[in-house]
Amino acid sequence: MSTFSTTDAQTPQGLLHVGRVTRPHGVKGDVYVSFFTDRPERTRPGAKLFIQNEWMTVTSARGQLSSGKLSPSQSTTWLMHFAGIDDRNLAERLCKNDVFGEPIEDSSVMWVHELIGAEVEDVSGVNHGRCVAVVDNPAHALLELESGALVPIVFVVSRTKERITIDPPQGLFDLNEGDE
Repeated sequence: MSTFSTTDAQTPQGLLHVGRVTRPHGVKGDVYVSFFTDRPERTRPGAKLFIQNEWMTVTSARGQLSSGKLSPSQSTTWLMHFAGIDDRNLAERLCKNDVFGEPIEDSSVMWVHELIGAEVEDVSGVNHGRCVAVVDNPAHALLELESGALVPIVFVVSRTKERITIDPPQGLFDLNEGDE
């Protein structure tokens, strides 16, 4: 399992880590990019991605994003070309570098950076503390609360910037009471 907290020291301010350039392809500047996003906006010609402290423009991309939700530990690889990267030497310089993108506004999606720091309260109004991290789990991502409690994200019923409302099964928080 992986734990994702607020952006790490290597993530540029205000950007999201969306993938990694893995290797060059051919002699014309193409590279393979491993994405852990299911957002097609990131791979369309004209899309702007931040690689090696520079904004790069996608000119072509071939691949297929997963139709389901990807967890941060899953990826989909695309063959891509960026403006100004026209030979293998330039493509090789991009390899093994992280790819960042601007957040995409979508009210139907819960972004990790928006969950961390929010107060977690159940539907009856009981406050359970702040979300301090999101833990990647094979079944569902888990909200990690400052108490150490883990809440499967499927129990989130609504959220605002400051508050996450959950409808947990009875006894979920009783599991942590023995640890105190």
